[in-house]
Amino acid sequence: MTYSSDLPELSTLKDQARRLRAALEAEGDFITHSHALELIARQRGYRDWNTLHAAAGNRPRDPFTVGARVRGRYLGQAFAGELLAVRRLSDGKAYAVTVDFDEPVDVVRFEGFSNLRKRVNATVRLNGESVERTSDGRAHLELHTV
Repeated sequence: MTYSSDLPELSTLKDQARRLRAALEAEGDFITHSHALELIARQRGYRDWNTLHAAAGNRPRDPFTVGARVRGRYLGQAFAGELLAVRRLSDGKAYAVTVDFDEPVDVVRFEGFSNLRKRVNATVRLNGESVERTSDGRAHLELHTV
């Protein structure tokens, strides 16, 4: 079964069918729930509900997707940016990500010099915290989708 990241979760598609059915019912048009599901499938360009169901998959969304806007902290510095690359690791509990910061982040806390980073690679867990830690135990990267 293939999975399309452009489709909402199945629960969202089913909610759309319920809302469609309720809206039609309010106007005096009565359809079954299964007919509403078929209409949602055709509206999205699929032959029928079974085909849409297979395309959407029966699992929750990945928490991180390419192109997503993100914010958080990198080495203690606040940032906003975009995810350029995302790869789910084989254990399914972590992701390799590449973040492009909107503004470079200074990763040195010493006043005598700076080291600006515009793009970083990290391995993050499902909660958005990197596996890598600083000497005081904080995650290198704390990532939140916007």
